[in-house]
Amino acid sequence: MAAERERWRSELEQELKSNILGFWIRHAQDDKHGGFVGEIRDDMTIVADADKGLVLNARILWTFASAYRMYGEPVYLEMAERAYEALERFADPLHGGLFWMIDASGSPTQDKKQVYGQAFAIYALAEYCRATGADKALVRAEELYRLLEKHAYDPVRLGYVEALARDWTETADLSLSGKDLNERKSMNTHLHVLEAYTNLYRVWKPEGLRVKLAELIDVHLDKIVDAGTHHFRLFFDDEWVSKSGDVSYGHDIEGSWLLCEAADVLGDPLRTERVRREALEMARAALEQGVDQDGGVFNELHGDGRLDDSKDWWPQAEAMVGFLNACQLSGERKYLDAANASWAFIRSFIRDGEHGEWHWQVTRTGEPVPGHDKAGPWKCPYHNARACMEALERLERVL
Repeated sequence: MAAERERWRSELEQELKSNILGFWIRHAQDDKHGGFVGEIRDDMTIVADADKGLVLNARILWTFASAYRMYGEPVYLEMAERAYEALERFADPLHGGLFWMIDASGSPTQDKKQVYGQAFAIYALAEYCRATGADKALVRAEELYRLLEKHAYDPVRLGYVEALARDWTETADLSLSGKDLNERKSMNTHLHVLEAYTNLYRVWKPEGLRVKLAELIDVHLDKIVDAGTHHFRLFFDDEWVSKSGDVSYGHDIEGSWLLCEAADVLGDPLRTERVRREALEMARAALEQGVDQDGGVFNELHGDGRLDDSKDWWPQAEAMVGFLNACQLSGERKYLDAANASWAFIRSFIRDGEHGEWHWQVTRTGEPVPGHDKAGPWKCPYHNARACMEALERLERVL
């Protein structure tokens, strides 16, 4: 057991420091415009004047703040400080909150208030405060929290609307991306508001935030998880009527451990017990239905029965953490084996040994699919860096 743990730890730390964090330090800094470049193609072409996404910049801030908290290395603090300053360029001086996209010079190109993006900023700012003690970051996170509660929260049916216009009024443009339904509420946004409020509660504990975090846990268990299948439902109208029959295996296994984290941080024993029971059911369903024989996680099962058997980078990262979490909860070796298989699949097929970082997507048989970003609005050092950091901490408790 000790030898297995040390082998795995060594591989994880090497991957994290050299292939992931090192890639972003070497290639992603924008020396012309400041902050970070908006796009790097899979052939390592930097698109110098590409628009810059809120999610990309918030995730860079979270990643390097977390790495600094874990290792204390000055270069990680420098990157986090750079990311904090870059995030400030998204700030709306008129209405508050953060723009969804800006151009390379800092002017908004998509000025709507996507709740998912505001949540990731809260998540990142809380981590920066956690790592450095920076009061300015906590003040900004509190401001964003209050804006979401004032404008995006549904006090009658609970939950949060998907998006609002620049001035926080209603908008018809709700969808998060071109592949998402244009519906009022989504699993994805709620999962990451939960994640954000969990991290914020670590550094700031008003009663109002405690109540909201508890409510978000309940919303996931009561409205988003399908109690029969133990999969997340993905899209909803205002009344929580499901609008999609698709299954996202990556979100299922990610949600299983994020719900546990939220319950643990909240510290409510009854909710924690309920969450842990459901998390194990979600992990079991993901393992039995969503994992290929090579350890890779399929992308999606569509409502009509079609399987998207390609394998994106992020479900693989979340599977490693989610199955380690299930092993911690249950003590069952099958989950440790599944996490190890996820890591083996990542090392064999997902990590880019030529350029660094991870491939966006591979086919079912492991061939990289060309044409995807190496860095961009959705391709960020968050799922993979976080998976390595989470696994490094959890291995001490399962091996």
